[in-house]
Amino acid sequence: MTWFDWAALALFFICWLGYAPLLKAISRRGGSLNADMVHVRAVWMESMTHRELKLVDSQLMGHSINSASFFASTNLLLIAAVAGILFGGESALRGFAAVGAENVPLKLLEAKLALVLVCLTRGFLDFIWALRQMNYALALIGAAPEVHHKTDRKAFAEAAGQLLNPALGAFSQGVRGYYFALAAAAWLFGPAWLALGVASSFGLLIYRQEASPAARAIRNARRLLGE
Repeated sequence: MTWFDWAALALFFICWLGYAPLLKAISRRGGSLNADMVHVRAVWMESMTHRELKLVDSQLMGHSINSASFFASTNLLLIAAVAGILFGGESALRGFAAVGAENVPLKLLEAKLALVLVCLTRGFLDFIWALRQMNYALALIGAAPEVHHKTDRKAFAEAAGQLLNPALGAFSQGVRGYYFALAAAAWLFGPAWLALGVASSFGLLIYRQEASPAARAIRNARRLLGE
């Protein structure tokens, strides 16, 4: 590996591991889409406790579960494809390299594919954990008692929100894994492409959290719902 490879790889891990702490800092400073959605979901769970029929809430959770299942299935196919090349022997690696990847030693090519595989695997585990937590949250919605006291409703809503928010947070982390897997795949064409891919993915993620139309809309909705 050249010094440029090491520098680009260091940038990759700094952005990958530093994204979550940076997002928390942005949330404390002025809010982010994920932080605003935490509040919106808390309001959702509180509204759920006032409904006699929880059919709408169950359908909304079912949609989220289907989305996570789709991403998990797609992720598993990508993992199988990358692992098939990585562990398929020298002929598979040489055949893949001939498609258009940078001409590098096979060991370095294996390292590049391994980085893509790590990103995809981490995302797959996030999707699986999100699915399990969403099913737990769905059970809570189904088990919501017909409480009549405001204090009891609020307590149950908080308990449900404390489960729902980590579930959808894990789903977001899984989706984020696709961004960094694409950035890692850019390394196949050289370290400059890796650095560009990381910077582009990181910048796009921050923009969508902070300044995208969706982020502004959710921020306005949060204000309307009340702090």
